[in-house]
Amino acid sequence: MADLNKLVDQFRNLNPRDPGTWPVLPRVATALGVVVVVMVLGWFLYWSDQVDQLHSLQDQEASLKKAYRDKLTQAVNLEPLRKQKDQVAQYVFRLEKQLPSKAEMDALLSDINQAGIGRGLQFELFRPGVSTVKDYYAELPIEIRIIGNYNDLGQFTSDIAALPRIVTLNNLQITTGAAGASAAPTNSASMHGDVLTMDAIAKTFRYLDPEEVAAQRQAKAAAKKGVQAK
Repeated sequence: MADLNKLVDQFRNLNPRDPGTWPVLPRVATALGVVVVVMVLGWFLYWSDQVDQLHSLQDQEASLKKAYRDKLTQAVNLEPLRKQKDQVAQYVFRLEKQLPSKAEMDALLSDINQAGIGRGLQFELFRPGVSTVKDYYAELPIEIRIIGNYNDLGQFTSDIAALPRIVTLNNLQITTGAAGASAAPTNSASMHGDVLTMDAIAKTFRYLDPEEVAAQRQAKAAAKKGVQAK
């Protein structure tokens, strides 16, 4: 108890204007208090912002490392990706070669007509419709009605499929007799010598000329501006 009183006595009658005359314990306590106050003020006034910035930079570092790994993976796979791109480009080019241009459409229509005539079929109807323009190609429907026997009609459809240009036969309807007589279901063997009428929609496709592609893009842009204006 006496020791405690001696310690307390050291804090009595201190001259605040002359700390150098203070006993050791008050001077040490005051120095520690100053250090604590400085540290607290430094934390709130400076270090807390620095810590937040440090955390932000650490997050940014993690993000940059991830981006670097992704870029590295892409760099490693760059050559295979280039080969795949070349293969896709060649495939698209081959498909485009199967689509006639606008100037070649007349020749294709003639090829379809000749495919039927070459098999001895009689065309009762060959009526091209109105082209439907898509993003990068146009679709032309052709309404046809052909008269002939079963074998010749089958060979005609095979010839259409073998054309170098893409032509599809849709909405096929085959009826017995000529000029759209009512259908009578029979097996293929019995139809070989019968006169049959085939109605179908032949669809062919052509790629758009650069001017048509530009016009399509302008029309889309104008439509988009009109929607945004509303």
